[in-house]
Amino acid sequence: MRSTRLATNAGGVLPAFCVPLCVSLLSAASSPLFAQAKPQANATAKATPIESAMDKLAAHPTVAAAFKALKSDNAWTLDQQASICQIPAPPFKEQARAAEYARRFRELGVQNVRIDKEGNVIGEIRGVRPGPTLLLAGHLDTVFPEGTDVRVKREGTKLTAPGIGDDCRGLAVVLTVARQVITQKIPFSGKLIVVGNVGEEGPGNLRGTRAIFAGPMRDSITMFISVDGTGFGVTNGGVGSNRYRVHYKGPGGHSYGAFGMPNPMHAMGRAIAKIADLEASATPKVTFNVGIVSGGTSVNSIPFEAIMEVDLRSETAAALAEIDARLQKALRQAVVDEKARWPKSTAALSVVIDTIGLRPAGSTPDSALIVRASLAAARTMNVYAPLTISSTDANVPMNLKIPAVTLDGGGVGRGAHSLDESYDDREDGYKGPQWVLLVVMGLLGAK
Repeated sequence: MRSTRLATNAGGVLPAFCVPLCVSLLSAASSPLFAQAKPQANATAKATPIESAMDKLAAHPTVAAAFKALKSDNAWTLDQQASICQIPAPPFKEQARAAEYARRFRELGVQNVRIDKEGNVIGEIRGVRPGPTLLLAGHLDTVFPEGTDVRVKREGTKLTAPGIGDDCRGLAVVLTVARQVITQKIPFSGKLIVVGNVGEEGPGNLRGTRAIFAGPMRDSITMFISVDGTGFGVTNGGVGSNRYRVHYKGPGGHSYGAFGMPNPMHAMGRAIAKIADLEASATPKVTFNVGIVSGGTSVNSIPFEAIMEVDLRSETAAALAEIDARLQKALRQAVVDEKARWPKSTAALSVVIDTIGLRPAGSTPDSALIVRASLAAARTMNVYAPLTISSTDANVPMNLKIPAVTLDGGGVGRGAHSLDESYDDREDGYKGPQWVLLVVMGLLGAK
């Protein structure tokens, strides 16, 4: 779940590395087509250089044509979203959706389309001159198990189905942006890599994006954008998480006849109490949670094992490491305390801690070009885009200090991760793809 921070102004003095981009964008032709896109609230405020650059880029003939087509062909985008969503993609079983996504890339004219060893669909759109490499991704997987009914129900502008917003919307936006870049022949610099990645959701542990940044493409990727979510938001803070499955183990026995030995369930209870008493900072935010507990065979048996799953989160790697160290101490101290409760017993008691998920924390500074360009493009589109903190595929490049954000895909979403998840395109859902296109082409120096 996202937490929203106050968006910083996209204006101010531009860093030196942004000047070439803005100079190239400022040379773009103007057009009355996009006069209405300028924010009413800032009508009298002087635009900053990057804001002016985005205004000019939106009026460039090929970008303006793409904007017009994204609106007039919005039904195509929605059809992509719905039809993709009806291909099941449970955790670790995204193959069918990946194969179809690759086929659609090829049909659009995306180059060098392939599916890597991890299952990611990867394609390329090459620019007209040398320049940066930007990776634009949506994730293929859902949180829903195999056998879930993923048929899409349509009611006016509203689509309802598991995963329809998270992340079938993102996948559709990546497709429709790629379609317009190719169809309109927008002249940009460098290379746009388009991706449908696997393993973004919980059990996937960001495995798809991890594989990309552990592979041969890592050193060539200049910037990263994930399209994940609905509405308009710029996620530039990556919440890291450490997740563990903790087993307390002993011989077990009869609740009456064997009474007096250390009890794995009681040890786990001591650990949970210690976790509940951990102090957690608010800045940076730190959280802890025992989400699942299990074990035991009957009410009149001392269990031979007790199991719990624990989730730790924080916005910074340092804070996450600190709370993790205190958790580890508490888990082991619970064994010591339970053994001390029964000093005459020789029965064994142990704890085994298995890692079930590690998501790196990271952030892209508010002052980074990719963030400022995203906010400036939102201003051009006359939409409000707050800066947010979340856990997304962008965590991986953020942790590697590669400029990265996650952008929402427009429209209005409800009930993410639920069986009645919905996406409502309303009257202006097309602005989501327009916004993403404008950000991507701005960063790639279209002119």
